[in-house]
This record gives sequence, C-alpha cells and structure tokens, in this order.
Amino acid sequence: MRKYCLLFLVFFLLQAIGAVESPKHEIRAVWLTTIYGLDWPKKLATTEAGRKAQQQELCSMLDKLADANFNTVFLQVRLRGDVIYRSAIEPASKTFSGKYGTMPGYDPLAFAIEECHKRGMECHAWFVTFPVGTDKAVKEQGKLSVVKRKPKLCKRHNGEWYLDPGVPETADYILSLVKELVNGYDIDGIQFDYIRYPEQAKTFPDKAVHQKYGKSTRLADWRRENINKMVYRIYDWVKLAKPWVQVSSSPLGKYNRIERVPNAGWTAYESVFQDPKMWMQKGKQDMIVPMMYYLHDNFFPFVDNWVENCNGRLVVPGLGAYRMDKSEADWTVNDITDQIDYSRYYGGAGATFFRCENVLDNTKGLYNELKDNYYKYPAQLFPLTWLNDRVPVAPGEIRVDREGDELKLSWQKPSEEKEDLTYTVYYSLTDSIDTAAAKCMLATGIRDTVLYLPVGPNEERGYSFSVSASTRYHIESQPSPETYYYLSRFPK
Repeated sequence: MRKYCLLFLVFFLLQAIGAVESPKHEIRAVWLTTIYGLDWPKKLATTEAGRKAQQQELCSMLDKLADANFNTVFLQVRLRGDVIYRSAIEPASKTFSGKYGTMPGYDPLAFAIEECHKRGMECHAWFVTFPVGTDKAVKEQGKLSVVKRKPKLCKRHNGEWYLDPGVPETADYILSLVKELVNGYDIDGIQFDYIRYPEQAKTFPDKAVHQKYGKSTRLADWRRENINKMVYRIYDWVKLAKPWVQVSSSPLGKYNRIERVPNAGWTAYESVFQDPKMWMQKGKQDMIVPMMYYLHDNFFPFVDNWVENCNGRLVVPGLGAYRMDKSEADWTVNDITDQIDYSRYYGGAGATFFRCENVLDNTKGLYNELKDNYYKYPAQLFPLTWLNDRVPVAPGEIRVDREGDELKLSWQKPSEEKEDLTYTVYYSLTDSIDTAAAKCMLATGIRDTVLYLPVGPNEERGYSFSVSASTRYHIESQPSPETYYYLSRFPK
C-alpha cells in the first residue's frame, strides 16, 4: 500500500510543477490493426488509384505518429490464417483487395517497413498465432484455408477454428510461416499474439491429443509445455537466422493470481496456459507486451509482477486507449497517463497503445497530451545488450550547410562499420550538448547520413550539433566531436 500512496504523491508533484520527465530510452508503440481494416486500410484497393490511396493513408498515419515521437509500430501481418504479405503458405488477406488470395497491387508489409524506417521507426510483425477464422471465413478461403489444407492441425471451438498447440506438427507449421516472414522481410521484430489456448479453454477439444501425447502429464502442465516448447524453438531459430530481430509476445495483462489481487479473474498462467515468466527466465523472449486494459488495482500491482519476473528483458505494458471510448469504459486521459507515469517510475520500458486509431483520433485529447507533454522529445530504443553489446565506431563531425530555409546536416558512416547503422543527432543552443538528456535529441533512428532542419529566414542563432551511431541491437557509439554553426541571414 505504501508504494501506491507514493505513486499518487508522484502524480501530484508532476501536476503541480506542470512537467513530465521525458526519458532518453523508451518504447513508444501502437498496435496497428489490419483485421477488418480497423486501423488500416479503410478502403479496398481494386484500382491503381485505390492502391495509391491505401498507401497515402498509411503514410499520413505514420507521419502523425512520427510527429508525436512514436518509435515503434506493431503491424498486424497475420490475421486469422491469412496474411498481408507475399506468402507461398497462406492466402493474402481480403482486407486490402476484397478477395482472399489476391494482393492489392503491392506488398503492404514491404511498403509499411520502408515507410516506418524512413521516419525513424521500427516495424515489428504482429502475428496472430493459433486462431484461424470463423466458419464463414474458412468457407470463404476455401481450399486456401489451413483448415482445408491441414485438417489434422485444426480444432473447432465455440464456433471458431484454431490450430491445436498439442499436435506436434502445429509448431512445424507456425515455424514455417515465421521462416518465410523473417527471411523475406527486413522486419525489426516479430510479436506473437493469441499464443495461448482460447477463451473457455477448459472445453477446448484436445482430450484425444492429450491422451496420445501427454502421457501422465496433467492437462494444464501439458498445455503450457506445448506452447513453451514452440516459443523456445521459434526464438532459437530467429536468433540463428537474424539475431537482431526482436522476438516478443502480447500475453494476457495479468500473468497469474497474486497475493495482492487474489481474485484477479482471467490470467495468462491459470486461464489460457501461457507461461511468459518462464519464457523470460529461460531467455527466450526479448520483450513482453502484456495487454493490460485495466485500471487501478487491476493494473499497478500487475506491472510490478511483470517487472519482478522479467529477467532483464523489456516489459512494455499495453494500454487500452480504446477504453476511452464512451461505448467501452469511458476512461479519462488521466487514466492512461497515470499508467504511463507508473510504468516509467517502476521499471516498465515504455507503452504500447491499442489501437492506433484510438490514439490518432485524439479521443479526449490523448494524442495532444502525448505529443505536447509525455512524448515531447524523441526517445531511443533500449539497448539489447543480451543479444550483442558491441559498441560501434563513432561517426566524424557533422557538416552543416545552409540550403535556402533549411540547414543540411550530413556525416559519413564510419568506414570500419560494415553492418547497418542508425543515427541520433543531438543539438544545443548553448555551448555544450548534454547527450544524456532527451531534450537534446533532434532526431533518432535515422537510417540515412543526412538530415534537414527547417530554419526561419531571419533567424540569428548559434547551434552545436553532434551525431552518434547505433547498431541494430540499439547499442550507441560515443558522440562525434561537436560542430558549432552560427545561423545568420548575413555572411559571418
């Protein structure tokens, strides 16, 4: 109880001074939902004009996220046995073209990755694991559906179809999809959603499979171990193929029933046989993004529980921005910002919002509050030191040239560095740059070696600039030597 009293004191002090401390490292993410076109796309692409409109719609969304210093997009790439990329295994989603198995004239995933990277954001593939559709969807997919192609792997439960985690070949099938995705695309991560048994799991029809493969193991333990083994196998393969690709999952928001909240209700461990604590303890996840769409005592103690069991991995609470809608729970903006404050103070690595549209439509002023206060400055992503801790060579000095109403900042990639790098540009209006302060970051996640800074035509001001390089594991170099530039309309 003392911790929560302290929390409210912290909130009071923050409000009193009118400022929110902005950390240098923080994950600021959205779940961008493609099923039913909930976030994107709003319209089908059946013509060239329709394709361009779909692409422009995404670009506008990403621009708005970048303006608010978001740095990560979890893009839904596998929906219910259908995908938004070019696959030899599963059909293209009808969300983009209107017909299963038909692409919209471009590759939505490849396009999204490129556009995220242009804006200094990472793109993680959000992958729905076991659900494969309703009866209607399976019928509409026809022979393309995994239910028709791999009937041995599938079970019908409460009117929907699922891959059965207890059938050994299910893990083979899911791994084949992961291989296709990781090998084929420059994704920064892959996040597994619905990597669990479904709602009302007690009646899931796997009795015969349990008798065949479970031997004398208790049903609950056997089910958890089915998922555990698949998680470990996928993680190990990804790290051999592309070790910088982050592997994460979005389990239920409450790991297990804890002493502080004995009546927790629906939990990952007890209700749907997820064991993310074990995944982190064994080092088989880089990040956990629990879906924590609750308030107060159903939120704060469970953040503690996740952080206490993270084994040094990243815990990024998923926040229910959709719950602000009056038809949902009518939350206030403070309900969301209190959760950000708590996560920052007690060891969370950031926040992910469900859904993207519920942020961008500025419900109750949430987008403005993030842009103007909580995410006022850029934030770097956390170093993935357990994967690779090599520090890259620092770039040389920034060159500054005035081109009309812009300053062109340019630098060279260190010749010793052969791997892909991103860059962070720091600045100061005083004599020295504090590279530990978020407010001194001009931009981060830059994949080019040039950055343009708009300036006023009559502006008179001195600038100091510096740049650092980061590997794909987010390990940052020392900053370059500082470059001082005096901006004036008159030659100096």
